[in-house]
Amino acid sequence: MEWFILILLGLFAGTLGSIVGLGGGIIIVPALLFLSGILPAEITPQEAVGTSLFVLIFTGLSSTLAYMKYKRVDYKSGWIFFIGSGPGSLAGSWVNRMFTDDSFSVWFGLFMIAMAIVLMFKERAAPLPGMKAAKGIQRTYTQPDGSVITYSYQPLAGILIAFAVGFLGGLFGIGGGSLMVPVMVMLFMFPPHVAIGTSMFIIFLSSITSSGIHAAMGNVNWLYAIALIPGAYAGGKLGAYINNKLESKTIMILLRLVLVLVGIRLIYQGIS
Repeated sequence: MEWFILILLGLFAGTLGSIVGLGGGIIIVPALLFLSGILPAEITPQEAVGTSLFVLIFTGLSSTLAYMKYKRVDYKSGWIFFIGSGPGSLAGSWVNRMFTDDSFSVWFGLFMIAMAIVLMFKERAAPLPGMKAAKGIQRTYTQPDGSVITYSYQPLAGILIAFAVGFLGGLFGIGGGSLMVPVMVMLFMFPPHVAIGTSMFIIFLSSITSSGIHAAMGNVNWLYAIALIPGAYAGGKLGAYINNKLESKTIMILLRLVLVLVGIRLIYQGIS
């Protein structure tokens, strides 16, 4: 029964994460902490984060492969951003070991509420008024209707922002897409669908580096990871398919509500 729950958790987290470019860690980490008393072995915050990041490798891979079919992955930009997100995720993973159970609950709860607020703006994400094409790297994207969108960014700015996002990803076990997608859309004028596809590619790369250091520190529960991976991999593909077919406003509203409620619960748990 416990393994069935983990498989369903992986499927749900992978699907939802792929739809909105989150990666799914924002679901897996608190779920593992809540299920700690139900599952055969208790799990620490460090193990929840390390296990989540390892599972995100497969969610990111399956989502990236699916978005490739729709030509919504900007590989060049993804590799440039990874120059920042890779080291950032390593730094965040290293700092994570300083958390106690209670302090992690409080900080992760606050982070989840902040993500709910970010997602509220992400839904309305559009290039900021007055934004013009930067003189750095310029890219183009041809939409299904044949129109061409040009977007651009300064590599250094992208790398620095990606470092901060990668740090939070390694610290809390989330992919960082919830932060990176709005930045790409509002500051760098990425088309939203390309931002989500590219975000999943960055999550895939960053999760390899950050989960590696967590594995070296013994923070990956391999049995739980093995149970989560099949659902997460299938969910990554399913989420990309849904993203291509449907509007996700209702899902986004529900996700924000869940993030706020779970965030409040974690803060209360950490304080009390």
